[in-house]
Amino acid sequence: MTENKPEGSLPERAADGRRKTGQAGENAAVVYLTGCGFRIRERNWRCRSGELDLIAEDNGCLVFVEVRTRKPSPRFGTPQESVDARKQLQVRRTAEVYLHRTKQWERQVRFDLVSVRLDADGTVLTLDHLRHAF
Repeated sequence: MTENKPEGSLPERAADGRRKTGQAGENAAVVYLTGCGFRIRERNWRCRSGELDLIAEDNGCLVFVEVRTRKPSPRFGTPQESVDARKQLQVRRTAEVYLHRTKQWERQVRFDLVSVRLDADGTVLTLDHLRHAF
């Protein structure tokens, strides 16, 4: 038996809201990183092991950037706190797949974190860039 959900049900709207929040954070990160001289090579690169938010170049170094975005909420921690050991391992494994598929095994790489906080309207309140985050 299948359950019919009304169009625009709460879970759908919540997922759509998270998607929009994440996209706003990634857009802010791209603007910031580009302004700092980074060259964005890929956005939302996917394979079986996961997704890489941004892949950029910074002074010859290939940088895998995890972007975490939050709106004000007392229930969830900071964007940085959401990148736990499990997430770091998943990003590293996905980066290995990217390096293998693009034949860039010898590249110098690093893993950065861009943390974005938005207000309720989606305006960027803060953006923090942690180089060598993990």
